[in-house]
Amino acid sequence: MEPYQLDPLFADLTALPGVGAALAKLIARACGGGRVIDLLFHLPDSYVDRRKRSLISQALPNTVVTLEVVVSRIEPPSSPRQPIRVVVSDESGFAELVFFRAYPQARLRVGAKVLISGKMDDRRQMVHPDHIADAGRPDSFPGIEQVWPLTAGLFAWHLRKPVAASLQRLPELPEWHDAALMKREKWPGFRAALQGLQAPAELPDAALRRRLAYDELLAGQVAFGLMRKRNRLRPGRVVIGDNRLRNAALAAFGFEPTEAQRQALAEIDADLAAPHRMMRLLQGDVGSGKTLVAILAMLRAVEAGGQAALMAPTELLARQHARTLERICPVPFALLTSSVTGRERARVLEGFADGTIPIAVGTHALVQEGVAFADLALAVIDEQHRFGVNQRLLLGAKGELTDVLVMTATPIPRTMLLTQWGEMQISRLSGKPAGRQKIRTTTHRLSSLADVVAAVARALERGEMVYWVCPLVAESETLDLAAVEERYASLAVQFPGRVGLAHGRQDMAVREQALADFAAGRTRLLVATTVIEVGVDVPEASVMVIEQAERFGLAQLHQLRGRVGRGAAQSFCLLLYDDNLPQSARKRLNLLRETEDGFVIADEDFRLRGGGDLLGTKQSGLPGWRIADPETDEPLLHMAGRDAEALLSRDADLTTDRGRAIRLLLRLFDKLDAFRTLNSG
Repeated sequence: MEPYQLDPLFADLTALPGVGAALAKLIARACGGGRVIDLLFHLPDSYVDRRKRSLISQALPNTVVTLEVVVSRIEPPSSPRQPIRVVVSDESGFAELVFFRAYPQARLRVGAKVLISGKMDDRRQMVHPDHIADAGRPDSFPGIEQVWPLTAGLFAWHLRKPVAASLQRLPELPEWHDAALMKREKWPGFRAALQGLQAPAELPDAALRRRLAYDELLAGQVAFGLMRKRNRLRPGRVVIGDNRLRNAALAAFGFEPTEAQRQALAEIDADLAAPHRMMRLLQGDVGSGKTLVAILAMLRAVEAGGQAALMAPTELLARQHARTLERICPVPFALLTSSVTGRERARVLEGFADGTIPIAVGTHALVQEGVAFADLALAVIDEQHRFGVNQRLLLGAKGELTDVLVMTATPIPRTMLLTQWGEMQISRLSGKPAGRQKIRTTTHRLSSLADVVAAVARALERGEMVYWVCPLVAESETLDLAAVEERYASLAVQFPGRVGLAHGRQDMAVREQALADFAAGRTRLLVATTVIEVGVDVPEASVMVIEQAERFGLAQLHQLRGRVGRGAAQSFCLLLYDDNLPQSARKRLNLLRETEDGFVIADEDFRLRGGGDLLGTKQSGLPGWRIADPETDEPLLHMAGRDAEALLSRDADLTTDRGRAIRLLLRLFDKLDAFRTLNSG
């Protein structure tokens, strides 16, 4: 069987009998896609077992019961606002069916024997039964009922026939898993697993979902392995240096690199020296010194006769990198942002184009038309999640055979690395460079706010600088914004002339000015939202106050805390939480007191909150997975990673029997493009 033979599963939902355009739109909204395969992979959340019959007297209140009863009488309402009551009975007693709207008169005739199922309250009333059927036709009554995730206007009965029709389109498929694994895990075949979950004759065993979850995870890991192979096969340039520029930069820097920095540089150097293009992720914990690693990598490109460019998401961060380069870079460099205009812009563009400026640092202005490089050997993208894929590719496309290094200051959980970043080679920086001090982290009730303000006053009197962060989340932006501005107003009264305000709803120029004023010491206390989370480097700031800390993720709190502890002074982070916060939530905050290891914190945050769009704005739930939950299925994920690696080492072109079956798996989970891209060159 070839992947194209699965085409019936990739047909539009309207190809299913009884599914018109309007219903297809509703189903697609619930399933996340408008194809037959999307419906098949839209698994029930739970099941209701309606097979067991109960007597009225034995029915437990507020649980689903199925009764075989006789309709004794019908009590019409005394007014249009009153419900219709249908009295039913069996050998053990009486019950009432209550209808606030039309009821099935044809089935509920006096004397009719019927099957009913639903929740009965402690007064033996069942309001709008879930199911009513003729007792003589038990086959029309659901035994095990699927409970699918739905959307407004879509009901479970809408899905039953389309799901059944979708299952009929599913062919018998060759098994892509090792027989020993199937036996050990007691897994059924792929088709049997889907059938058992979508149209069960018995309550499904957990092994069915685990089998499908492993299918999805394995498809992802094989696809990542193929993409890594594609990257290795892409022609590149050999970039080898002599360390003369690096040594000069390190001498100006004044500190030796940490062991983690040396290890990351060795991995980057090996990629640069190889005859294929580098695609590497450098993730560094707060204050781990990833900028130094990036600069040393760029200097290696210049030593080899090429150019390097560093692209940052904001002008503030780009200028911060420029200040670091100014201090340690032994070759000419230039800054290019939207604010660089006129003669200076012309000078910079000419220097990039003729090669007299070997290092560029800037914002997305670097990828605009009209920006050309003589020989761009290395492109570095900082805080890469803030750029679209196209922008990242555009910078790499500014040169021939350009190597790409992407960086993030957000520690990424191990599970996220495997599921979201698996196509890249990864270098991790942990620990802190010399000169960085431990940050003392404490927790405080909001009712002790006056004491915290007094502590801030003492810090300001000592000449220290302070961040005060307030939450701002999309669900209640207006209220939160008012709270931020109110906190700013109250602190500005207490510390006149020394307080600045920065949040994401300000005009960009206003916000950038507020950040610049704080960095220059013109203000000493900055009230802000999470706009300061990355890219703000003020070594003189030594106190961080985070209000309503319980509303932030642990990883985000860690990032915010990392804005202090960058200078010689002892630094402090004060976490303010609601007085009524449960003990379990307070324990979560206490983890910040116990460790400054961002990777430990990120892993714990993932377990507590789910991955979310970890590097974006979404705060919970891991996107992109239909069946697998990489949080709870982490053992399966690691197993799939090992399985994919072993498979591709033996059958890189997927030509064995198992390899051809894996191609079907890739098609089922929309990963076949990874294989096609590899084989197209």
